[in-house]
This record gives sequence, C-alpha cells and structure tokens, in this order.
Amino acid sequence: MNNEASLPLSGVRVLDLSRILAGPWCGMVLADMGAEVIKVEHPTRGDDTRDWGIKIGETETAYYNCVNRNKRSITLDLKTAQGQQIARDLIKESDVVIQNFKFDDVTNMGLDYEQVSKDHPELIYCSVSGYDRKGPEASRPGYDVVIQGEAGLVAINGEADQPPLKFGVAVADLFTGMYSAQAVLAALYERNRTGHGQHVEMALYDCGLMLSSYYGLEALRMGENPQRFGNVHPSIIPYGVYQAKDGQISIAVGNNAQFKRFCLEVIDRPDLAEDERYTTNLSRRKHRETLSVEVNHEVASRTRADLLERLSRVGIPAGEVLGLHEALTSKRTVEAGLIQSMPHPKAGSVDVFAPPYRFKGERLPVRMAPPELGEANDDVLAQLLGLTEQRIQELKTSGVI
Repeated sequence: MNNEASLPLSGVRVLDLSRILAGPWCGMVLADMGAEVIKVEHPTRGDDTRDWGIKIGETETAYYNCVNRNKRSITLDLKTAQGQQIARDLIKESDVVIQNFKFDDVTNMGLDYEQVSKDHPELIYCSVSGYDRKGPEASRPGYDVVIQGEAGLVAINGEADQPPLKFGVAVADLFTGMYSAQAVLAALYERNRTGHGQHVEMALYDCGLMLSSYYGLEALRMGENPQRFGNVHPSIIPYGVYQAKDGQISIAVGNNAQFKRFCLEVIDRPDLAEDERYTTNLSRRKHRETLSVEVNHEVASRTRADLLERLSRVGIPAGEVLGLHEALTSKRTVEAGLIQSMPHPKAGSVDVFAPPYRFKGERLPVRMAPPELGEANDDVLAQLLGLTEQRIQELKTSGVI
C-alpha cells in the first residue's frame, strides 16, 4: 500500500486555499486518500493555526499538524496581483479547489468559482462558509463556538443541573470538513460520468445543525427544548458512563435481552429484570430516574475489572473510560498503528495521526509529515508552472512568496 499509485485518489491534484480547520480537514481527507494537496499559505504568518497551541519546530504547532498531514505547503500573498495570478495558474493545473475566504474577498481577488471556472469547466470548486452563501447572513464569518451555540449543540451538551457546555473539540468545523470531503468525492464521481465540474457549497451552520441528529428530531416532535443528559443516553437506558468503585466505565445496554442479562448476571438484581416498569426500553425511559438510582448504586459497588469481565461474558459492550494520553498510548492504539512518528528537520521527530481508512486490508499511509511553511515553493512553482530559479527568487525578494 506504500505504492502511491495504488491510493484511491492518486492523480488528483487539490489546491487548498483554505485555512484554520474545516477547509483544511477536507483537504487532509483527500490527501490521506492519495490526492496531491498543495496548501497555499500567507508568506510570513502562514495558516493561523501555526500560532495556536503547542509549538513544534519553527513553524508548526500540534493544532496545525492535526489537520495538515500528507500536504505540501507553498506561500502566496493573495493580496498582490502577482500572487493572485499565480493562484489562478495553479487552479488551471488542479482538479479541486478548496477555499473558505470571506464572501467578498474571494471575488475581489478574482478567485471565485464564476471567474476561475470560465477557463476550467472541469474544476471541482468547494466553498466553505459560515452560513448560506445565498442567504442574508452570507457575509458573516463562521466560527465553531458561535455555530455550536446557534445550532443548539451547546444547549444539548452537559449535565441537566449544570450550565450548557460546548463540545470538547470543534465539532462543527470537523464535521463540515468531513461533509465537504464527501461532497467533493461525489462531484469527482459525477465528473467522471459527465466531464463537467461544479461548485460545491458547504456551510458550518448547515452541518452543525445536522449534528443534533436524534436530539433535533425529538425537539421538533416535542415542540420544546430537550433535557440534557450528560454522560448517559437520552433514549436508551442503561447506556452511558458510570462510576465504578475504582473509576469510570462505559456501558451500552442496547436492547431488552441485554438488559435482562445485565440485571441477572452483571449486577445480580433479578428484581429489576422482572419489574414491569423496566421490561422495555420505552418503559425504562419513562422510569429513568428510579432505574438510574439502582443501576448507579450497583455499578458503584463493584470494580471496573469485575464489571468488565461480567459484561464481556454476557455480550454487553463496555469499556474503561481513559484519559486522552492513556488512550493515545494504549496497546490498542499502538497495535493499530494510529499514531506514527515522522522525522522532523527541526524537532527531530513529530507524532502524527495516521489516517483511519483501510483499503485492500491496509491502513492508508502517512506519506508526508505536516509541512514547514513554504517548504514546497521551489518544486511546485518550477514543476507545475515552469518558473525559473531567477523568477522564483524575484518573487521571494518582492514578498509574493
């Protein structure tokens, strides 16, 4: 699988003009699947995330690295006419463009779909914005924490007796990136049939709202805001995170047969299995408060090891609740090859997440560590646009790259 020609998107070139998280995540998904992804950054500061979080080497951070593996970095000052022209020339050599500029900025730079597609009708052009590009909020910038609040995600997260919480990671950004990659793949598939490209438009608010999923449809059905349930499931019980004698454990009792086994063979409470209030999940949901008291008490009286052994024996999904560092360094993670150490010219080495995809029985490889700022300037401009060493040096001297 290390043969790049065998990767699913081998031969597809992506020009990633996006920054921060949602657009770059889309680009990384395509890069993981084999596309050649050229990330365009500002010549001095680069992507904003190069200044966020824990620093690595001279130009990277852990935040930047989480979303830019398998890419090459070039720098362009897109506020200059020369930089804009180079970007247009690179677009002509690309199959896909990803951008998340402010609504008017991309047009003013001459890099909007309407302008660049005139010379490149086969282009797949993905715009990521905060809100509907044809709606009244088209010019509003999109930020994950704002979207989480407006889409109702903050309101459904956290314990019922505590203030609402945003999610621990930027879920609206990350899911928008995944949705965007899916849309680009669909557009590429259609291009294979028709020969025509198209404009794919994605909005953080749209994608954020989709994340409400079953909570959202239940809110519409009830005509009011649903209750927050914290670490347990709003619809299934017992299902969630519970406190055992020596730590937390996740337990997922997914059906009525499992609930009976849970009562009889895990917590030794046949009376709960026979109680008419708890025989079906719909009934258990109605009587959540009384059942939860009993389940919490029984789980808290046992060790995680005892519970896990019993749960495994009767086929009920369960697992320890680990700290993030514990999870990242666990035997399960290591054996799956999910974290890889890559050589780094300044830091010596750097940890990189491996792609989660497996094709033909093998995990897709990390071909390139997240790039230093502008590391591919010379190669990309010379190979794709035929610029001479002298011309490239002139662009560096003038600050265009």
